[in-house]
Amino acid sequence: MMLVEHTYYFTIGAVVVLLIALLFIGYRAWQKNTLKKAQPDTKLRERMLERLAPLRSNQSLLIKRILILLAIYFAFIGLANPKIGTQLGTVKREGVDLVFAIDVSKSMLTEDIAPNRIEKAKRIVAETLSELKGDRVGIITYAASAFPQLPITTDYGAARMFLKGVNTDMMSSQGTAIVEAVRLASTFFDPNAETRRVVILLSDGEDHNQTGVDIISEIANQANIQIITVATGTASGGPIPEGRQVEGTFKKDSEGNVVISKLNQEVLLELAEDTNGVYIDASNTEATITAISDFLVQLDKTAFETQTYSNYKDQFQWFIAIAFFILVIEFLIPERKLNWFRK
Repeated sequence: MMLVEHTYYFTIGAVVVLLIALLFIGYRAWQKNTLKKAQPDTKLRERMLERLAPLRSNQSLLIKRILILLAIYFAFIGLANPKIGTQLGTVKREGVDLVFAIDVSKSMLTEDIAPNRIEKAKRIVAETLSELKGDRVGIITYAASAFPQLPITTDYGAARMFLKGVNTDMMSSQGTAIVEAVRLASTFFDPNAETRRVVILLSDGEDHNQTGVDIISEIANQANIQIITVATGTASGGPIPEGRQVEGTFKKDSEGNVVISKLNQEVLLELAEDTNGVYIDASNTEATITAISDFLVQLDKTAFETQTYSNYKDQFQWFIAIAFFILVIEFLIPERKLNWFRK
């Protein structure tokens, strides 16, 4: 397995190579323009160049410049210091299995919680990931149906990457079906492992399927799942933005009235209580993270093993050597025409 210590050198290297390439192109254009001013006639100019530099090879110059650019970029790859894991080891961890179930229905665009409900939910998940130590996590998004985004893993970096792509345009079918999210979450956990299972449900509580809480709770209890319900919304609610192109347009019902999306607190409270979880108001992000952490701390941790690469070795020297080798080749290529080139 490979990892890179300083990834930003890839970007810096690309910018430097691009700038130098532009410099080469600009210098070549300046040369042509200067010669054109000295001798406007094209045929006479070519004859003049042939007499002044009969062995000059444009192909050789192009190859040499390409090699210089390659050498520079390989040097920057070396600065990034790629590393390769040479040994696959087993690491024992203690923690719980968490699944974040994020509501991505259009009602999550409501701005009764700043900046809006969906962005608030994503921020809570991101900051919760920063507080976790040894726990395994998964991500589910749901609206009228539920879809897996990230299976159970200890890779918090991958979780953050998938989290960035979460938005209300992910689902073509709209609505909110909490039961589908809980049912899908129950398949994330290993049935043969006796781990503590927790689903963190981030939602405004609206359930358009009108599935009874008792049915949802039964599915969770059969899978030994505890649910933390995070209420992303307010009792007073707010209108649902209709489109991002035109500000101030909101979703309306069949009679032309603006739809007001309100927090369904009762569903979330009952669901948390029935599954031995906890209900949390998400209006204060810091308080929400603290409440989630406090709940997880009091749970019994389960020991589980994960495989990971260890003994990473630096590989920068190979890329520096390649850069040096390319420069040697560039130095050995003359600027004049070669016999094999002419043939």
